[in-house]
Amino acid sequence: MSSSLEGGPGFADDRGFRLRPRGSTQGGLRQYNERVVLQALRLHGPLSSAELARLTQLTAQTISQIGKRLLDEKLLLKEEPVRGKVGQPSVPLALNPDGAFAVGVEVGRNSLEVILIDFTGTVRARSSLAYQVPDPSSVLPEIRARLGEVLQPLTKPMRRCLVGVGIAAPLSLGGWRALLGMPESSARKWEEIDLRVEIQKMVDVPVSLLKDTAAACVAELVAGGGRDIDTFLYLFVDTFIGGGLVVDSHLRGGLHGNAGAVGSLPSRIADTESPPQLLTVASLLMLEQKYRDAGLDSCAALDERALQDPWLAITRDWIDEAGNAIAFAVQSASCFLDLRHIIIDGCFSRPLLRLLLASTVKQMGRYNWEGVTRPELKMGKIGSDARALGGALLPLYLEFAPDRDLFLKILEEPDVAAAAAV
Repeated sequence: MSSSLEGGPGFADDRGFRLRPRGSTQGGLRQYNERVVLQALRLHGPLSSAELARLTQLTAQTISQIGKRLLDEKLLLKEEPVRGKVGQPSVPLALNPDGAFAVGVEVGRNSLEVILIDFTGTVRARSSLAYQVPDPSSVLPEIRARLGEVLQPLTKPMRRCLVGVGIAAPLSLGGWRALLGMPESSARKWEEIDLRVEIQKMVDVPVSLLKDTAAACVAELVAGGGRDIDTFLYLFVDTFIGGGLVVDSHLRGGLHGNAGAVGSLPSRIADTESPPQLLTVASLLMLEQKYRDAGLDSCAALDERALQDPWLAITRDWIDEAGNAIAFAVQSASCFLDLRHIIIDGCFSRPLLRLLLASTVKQMGRYNWEGVTRPELKMGKIGSDARALGGALLPLYLEFAPDRDLFLKILEEPDVAAAAAV
């Protein structure tokens, strides 16, 4: 009889730990149990053998054997002994940061971010590039160069520990061409190439691809506030607003891999004409355009100047408009999905994000919530690194997580299999 995570990934123990991994002492499951131990250490930090046995419900002997193997494979390290009141001191086991590495490549609509993370998820190197519009003929060579740049610090033994590259990119980089001011030739080029295949030509490790906002959702699910919430709608405000849907601690892709694509929701009820989509109201592109129309530096949207004169008055207007549109989307989504939590994050400053959340909460008060539970809004914990970090976490989970299904259902949908194959 095989074993899986008891109660699903959303299980919580008596100390409030969630995503508790459970192992099995049945034969033939050695690799699974090793992954269970690694996941327990990833979620809860250094643990003694006794704590690992209690969390995973594996026997002390099994934990001892697994610990020895993982120490020999240099995936774990022993920390300093901890002395208690009685008995022998316990020796906590911890993930070895140099045990494995992964690269995340975020190809955005106005920027490129390449990061290297270690086995603990810590960013060890990064390389960034801003551009007006993405064009494959210039972006692909930059990706190759920046991959070399972030991998350069790794020694030959460390390079052998590189498990993969994860790409975070919009499903349609050539979409919304008119809104972005993208030349038709650039949009057409993106339709003719397979980004995953192109990047696979640059490296000798597996390459996987995930929609950019889904990748940001992965980062929040694995390393942010999603670790404590089993079901939530995730919104990420960038050039365009987008999102992801997590149900029972699993990222859901939907029929076309687009579940949680809040940007395409209407921003209000239709009247005499079709209402604008949410992304044309609540996206950073709109705030930047407002700055340009006023003769101000649009880059202020990404830093503290957004809340300073002369940008402040324009920022407040955008916050009101965006908060109202997001509240409409939240109310509609809550009626269909029965959500308890909404997590909102973005690529701009935390003070600006707090004001956007406050505006959204205020605007939510204008709606009638009778018959539906009003969800709680939470601020995301990852910020601007969310998409690249989610991309980098993808190969780590493919290689080491006991529950590969945690956020990979989106990769298995038949209609997006070719675009997201791993």
